[in-house]
Amino acid sequence: MASEPCAGCGCDVRVAGGIANLWTFGGDNAEGLALELVDGTDHLLCYDCIEQLSDEATAADVAALPERHGDV
Repeated sequence: MASEPCAGCGCDVRVAGGIANLWTFGGDNAEGLALELVDGTDHLLCYDCIEQLSDEATAADVAALPERHGDV
């Protein structure tokens, strides 16, 4: 499973899908989601950062999230 940094905190987020999961039927082990916010911007965020955002979040709200180090 591939990983990319969270746009909010910078931690590695496991991303489901791709060739590595082609024959995996055990479920989705992703640690975040790619979201399109109300201002039209797209961000890959870990679940912890998603929980900190309001329902009408913008790119400025993502930029204001506290940075963490290490894996989620």
